[in-house]
Amino acid sequence: MQEIKERLIVALDVDTLQEVEELVELLGPHVGMFKVGLQLYTSLGPKVLQTIHAKGGKIFVDLKLHDIPNTVAQASRVLTAYGVRMFNVHASGGLKMMAAAARAVEEAAREKGIAKPLLIAVTVLTSLGEEDLQEIGLKGSPEETVLKWAKLAQEAGLDGVVASPRESSLIRAACGPGFLTVTPGVRPQGAEQGDQKRVATPREAIRQGSSYLVIGRPITAAADPVRAAQAILAEMEEGLC
Repeated sequence: MQEIKERLIVALDVDTLQEVEELVELLGPHVGMFKVGLQLYTSLGPKVLQTIHAKGGKIFVDLKLHDIPNTVAQASRVLTAYGVRMFNVHASGGLKMMAAAARAVEEAAREKGIAKPLLIAVTVLTSLGEEDLQEIGLKGSPEETVLKWAKLAQEAGLDGVVASPRESSLIRAACGPGFLTVTPGVRPQGAEQGDQKRVATPREAIRQGSSYLVIGRPITAAADPVRAAQAILAEMEEGLC
């Protein structure tokens, strides 16, 4: 079975290279990947990927690519060439866009002679509830939309989706155990929810079938990030029982 620490992704929601270096060096032995999102990538650009790689860290690039198929395919080729472990597109871009990204990843990895990164699709953001979906013209519950988009991502040839812990079991049942679910919106027992609406504890998320958990502030903003990560790993272990 995959070692539990490999299933923990730490979100580096910081602004400076020094903060990145400190967190990667500190947490590298305890977690599986580091997430580079919009805040960090906008602040530092591709050099942040080089910095994390230089310290031995694996990277999940969370830019939620969403554009016409050709543009997303070309961006996917670039991210693949950077040697990242995982990145995402947005499922609302549609079947053709996701399929174009999947083909580009395969081709770029083969041309470079490198391992193919995991390509996943973002479904419904964990900050959105049913009322929010109605405001943007989507009918039904978040769970219904997530499941529809997960099936579409699987049809396009992607490796999995980003969804809240509450949808993990539904996705596993519909798409099979080999289809990954990467779940933000995970908060340790007693932690503040922040701007998240559809949340779960690490224990609950693992029990629901989440493949990877993405956790940021409860670790990076803790007085002792290593101790915070270890506590979360202990909760995740409990979810396997």
